[in-house]
Amino acid sequence: MLPTTSPNSNGALNSRDAARHTAGAKRYKYLRRLLHFRQMDFEFALWQMLYLFTSPQRVYRNFHYRKQTKDQWARDDPAFLVLLSIWLCVSTIGFGLVLEMGVVETLKLLLWVVFVDCIGVGLLISTLMWVITNKYLLKHPSRNFDVEWGYAFDVHLNAFYPLLVILHFLQLFFINHIVVINSGWFLGYFVGNTLWLIAIGYYLYITFLGYNALPFLKNTVVLLYPFALLGLIYILSITLGWNFTQGLCWFYKHRVE
Repeated sequence: MLPTTSPNSNGALNSRDAARHTAGAKRYKYLRRLLHFRQMDFEFALWQMLYLFTSPQRVYRNFHYRKQTKDQWARDDPAFLVLLSIWLCVSTIGFGLVLEMGVVETLKLLLWVVFVDCIGVGLLISTLMWVITNKYLLKHPSRNFDVEWGYAFDVHLNAFYPLLVILHFLQLFFINHIVVINSGWFLGYFVGNTLWLIAIGYYLYITFLGYNALPFLKNTVVLLYPFALLGLIYILSITLGWNFTQGLCWFYKHRVE
């Protein structure tokens, strides 16, 4: 079968083919699929969510395959984002119930968490990592090799999912029994802070794997350096009796008043 597009005399893609690979074209295709649920592969997205806990390297091997077959690193299917949003909404409602919030307060919390904590902070972190990796971590800076912003956003979503499950779901079962009410007990802040340690550790490690999977980046090991600070803060929190979960609950209640 003949190719539908071909390079011109100097080896570059013609204008029509190049337009298909622009960031705007990819973004339009992604957003368009967001409105067509039947075109989303939710089964594959669930598979990715499972392996982000058990074997995140396998998830990023699929990103390699997408690059080879579709010429882009970032996801072209928003199914993962949709499922993540559902998880976020359900877990936030669970927080509202556990903290005994009313319907209006829970709705306010949901809007805060979705549009500020998830979307706003996610866009900020993704853009920051996109700038840092393209400016400082490229082996050979050129137009042909750069980190796609969409891929940086996908890396954030991948890393955010385990953190969400641990802090917004698993932690709910401890809040009113161990972590918050008995906050003066060692067991209380030990359990809560350990969950925070695991959740943030997952975030850092999966973020590292995401950028380490790109063959044109160098020195990605620097993304593991925050583990030292994380460990130090954890030890200090246990020693001084800080309770991060109690602080989170207070913050959630305060922001919806």
